[in-house]
Amino acid sequence: MSRPLIGRSVRRIRLERGLSQQALAVKLGISASYLNLIEHDQRGVTASLLIKLSEVLAVDLATLSGSAEKQSETQLREVFADPLLAADAVPDAEIETIAAGSPTAARAILALYRALRVARDDSGGIALPSGRRILLPTEEVRDFFNEHANHFPVLEAAAERLTAELGVAPAESNHAIAERLRRVHGMSIQVGPLPGAIRRYDPENRRLMLSELLPRESRGFHLAFQLALVEGREAVEEVLATAAPSSPEASALMRVAFLNYIAGALLMPYGAFLAAAAALRHDMDALAARFGVSFEQACNRLCSLQRSGARGVPFFFLRVDPAGNVSKRFSAAGFPFARFGGTCPRWVAHSALSTPGVMRVQVAQLPDGATFLCFARAVESPAMKWGEPAPVHVLAMGCDISHADQITYADGVDVERAVVGIGLSCRLCDRPDCRSRAFPPLEHRLALDPLTTGLSPYQFEAKKC
Repeated sequence: MSRPLIGRSVRRIRLERGLSQQALAVKLGISASYLNLIEHDQRGVTASLLIKLSEVLAVDLATLSGSAEKQSETQLREVFADPLLAADAVPDAEIETIAAGSPTAARAILALYRALRVARDDSGGIALPSGRRILLPTEEVRDFFNEHANHFPVLEAAAERLTAELGVAPAESNHAIAERLRRVHGMSIQVGPLPGAIRRYDPENRRLMLSELLPRESRGFHLAFQLALVEGREAVEEVLATAAPSSPEASALMRVAFLNYIAGALLMPYGAFLAAAAALRHDMDALAARFGVSFEQACNRLCSLQRSGARGVPFFFLRVDPAGNVSKRFSAAGFPFARFGGTCPRWVAHSALSTPGVMRVQVAQLPDGATFLCFARAVESPAMKWGEPAPVHVLAMGCDISHADQITYADGVDVERAVVGIGLSCRLCDRPDCRSRAFPPLEHRLALDPLTTGLSPYQFEAKKC
């Protein structure tokens, strides 16, 4: 995969903003013909024009670098590598052209493929009777969050209004939130046995019940969620209206996700958290301790610091269980997650399972040369009863290697020599002689020789251009 040039990104963002070439050229103070040459990668962009493009289009420089196009290319490669669709190979150049030059068409292709997978993989028929749904609700929510870089100004504003009214330091927010629920909303809060749930609200009796098995930071988060539920509903519905979810299930999932977002912003106010993250050099344990939240809550919040004019380091975030199931995924850093398959077994997110509670660090490089500083930890949640396996998840984060000097986990790491080559997934990876390979790449023909046993269980021919 080749890294997209800036012209493609400028064209995509201009079309998304509904701007003509002439209109954007006027805002930039250049001619429409010059902008046309830029969009077709026939003219370079000066540093001053690059900054102006960022300001006029209201995006950061990382967005202009082509991370969205790269993600779209990755997903389109998965689509066209499907054996069901692979009667004729689609050249890389054509995939890049679709992703960069026709972003709406690319999204339509991906939507059609998702519908195909639902129809093919789920014989029980999970689509609604109306036939409207073309996405699994969880994927629809993830897509919406990724499209907005996991940052929602309306929800941030709602959280900041509540934070100002509470008027306490972040470390004292749990008590202040509980008092507001009691004083303003007349709620009683009980902590005790709660079979079958960890939180339950009885609106008729205004009683909030929290499980005694919840750790302190989780109780604080549920209190913040409850406050968001009663005082942040208007902001949630405003953002939900822009999302236009395709099904009642997607709508319900989005509503809960937006309430969780407000709760996190309440406990970790934007400005204070951004400043602390920079001062602590993104030490997640120190950040969690300073704001009285869990390690995972701090990770989630760190991935949402994308406010225009006050952006943090763009991170990606992944939560995966030992079976490889992804339950959370954000990609502000432009890390191209494979949507339909597993991740690379060489990636640090998997090796972290062998050392629970220990932060594992890796400099990971994708086949196209994009390099990321990654760090991951396996965390265990409490079991709800004796004999029940405690849930274990790996929380993996990372950023472009250019930000390594701002991350404490890069200390002592030779970022040039410590590079580990990874792929998106085995089915999409062209790396030969990989001993960790679980599947052959879909775009290559197998070339097995009974006279030779190679390093990889799957030997394959080079792809014909």
